[in-house]
Amino acid sequence: MKYYSLKLLLIAFFILGCTSDIDTNTKPNILFIMSDDHAYQAISAYDDRLIQTPNIDRIADEGMLFTNASVTNSICAPSRAVILTGKHSHINGKIDNIAKFDDSQMTFPQLFKMNGYQTAMFGKLHFGNNPKGIDDFLILPGQGDYINPRFLGKEKDTIITGYVTDVITDLTLDWFKNKRDNDKPFLTFYLHKAPHRAWWPSPEKFAEFYNKKFPEPVTLYDDYSNRGTAAKTAEMNLLTHMQYMQDSKVRPSVFEKMENVEPKIVYARGDGTFFEPSSNSFNNRYNRANEEQKKKYDVTLDKISKDFEANWPNMTNKEKMQWKFQRYMQDYLATISSVDDNVGRVLDYLEETGLDKNTIVVYTSDQGFYLGEHGWFDKRFIYDESFKTPLMIKWPNQIKPGTTNEEMVQNLDFAQTFLEAAMIEAPEDMQGESLIPLLKGNSSKWNRESVYYHYYEYPSVHMAKRHYGIVNKDYKLTHFYYDVDEWELYDRKNDPNEMNNVYNDPNYKDVVDNLTHELKELRIKYKDSEELDKSFIYN
Repeated sequence: MKYYSLKLLLIAFFILGCTSDIDTNTKPNILFIMSDDHAYQAISAYDDRLIQTPNIDRIADEGMLFTNASVTNSICAPSRAVILTGKHSHINGKIDNIAKFDDSQMTFPQLFKMNGYQTAMFGKLHFGNNPKGIDDFLILPGQGDYINPRFLGKEKDTIITGYVTDVITDLTLDWFKNKRDNDKPFLTFYLHKAPHRAWWPSPEKFAEFYNKKFPEPVTLYDDYSNRGTAAKTAEMNLLTHMQYMQDSKVRPSVFEKMENVEPKIVYARGDGTFFEPSSNSFNNRYNRANEEQKKKYDVTLDKISKDFEANWPNMTNKEKMQWKFQRYMQDYLATISSVDDNVGRVLDYLEETGLDKNTIVVYTSDQGFYLGEHGWFDKRFIYDESFKTPLMIKWPNQIKPGTTNEEMVQNLDFAQTFLEAAMIEAPEDMQGESLIPLLKGNSSKWNRESVYYHYYEYPSVHMAKRHYGIVNKDYKLTHFYYDVDEWELYDRKNDPNEMNNVYNDPNYKDVVDNLTHELKELRIKYKDSEELDKSFIYN
């Protein structure tokens, strides 16, 4: 009788082992790499027309590249709150960059620490100054600075001389080399400030990229004629809203000799009042540099100002748009080149030490970004360039190298994915789906066809109207509300640039009906409602 009981027990263990997606022999390390506002168009694994990113591409080459990864709310701090909590913005409360984050709620790093992981975080968190569940950290205050950045630490704050992307990498590598507990698995957050506005490259990259010219997107001169009010009234156009001093790096002294150069730019605050950006934005950044650093920057800054002064008076509006686009790409992509170099340093260390063999490496961004598409910079909208985000994951012996996945996944899913990989039970109130079946090649276990999006920060900088919507592989249905009541539908397969709103096209009536019903169901599933919308608007 005992023999048969033991035999049945062994069979049960064998069945459980065969059906589990996780190797229970060892807990994996996790290195979570996230940049800020890194457009998927600026990663050569996705598109090599703008830049080569060989080191970031290594993660995709050795793992899985997601082509339909997206965010739930395309703005910095809310995106990070969604990642940490595994809950939509309306549930975790961080609906915009202004709302306070409720740090009494559980985040996945806390669960990792409670389950024996050593945790560390270096770089940009964007909110709070004492991240829970993190053993060791140095984080930038708010947006942080590119040059000689200040960091908030567990013991004390400190200013570190150098370029922020290099410094964040130095801190991360120092932790690996000198502070890591070899007897514990690790969860390490390696979080870049770049390529966030105002895109200050290192002096070397600044000089290198100023000599480059980049192809324009086909929608650069979009007139928004086939879309609604939201696209027409947003304040993120390169020609009319990108600033010559802050963004294009023209010296303020140039404007003392020229009149009517900088257009009057007025932005809205979150409280509905308006302000003009400070003319000191250039100096505030430049003056962070020491004299030696300034000498290196001056070489390129002088060229920019000289070229601008010589050419601007005779430029047409189209030529000004083209000039701003090139300056934008030169600096934006230069900051990314530094990120790529530094990601290579960390990947090399993992390989040299053998840590790579049991480490999940993730590369992503807190959202996408417009690189001139529709004439825009910035993010916020549900349109693809800001809604979609880069995502690649490598996990040796678990993910087949060089694979591509097209499923609708979101940053909402990260927490539950990492928890399952580490064999830690996820809280019931998390709203994402673990990506483990997809990572393991078990796509039959993946049931999601559509994702939910909700953006709140309006009226505010860039004036992108509040909206929510549903997106699947074929279509995108969006409702803009607050001070308008407009719907938009885009055919993602036949109109990939999202130029034509077909909501009122009778040929799409069935699509509209079906998606409208499904959107209502998603709002119920994720516990979003009109009542919540009103509370976020009026309170």
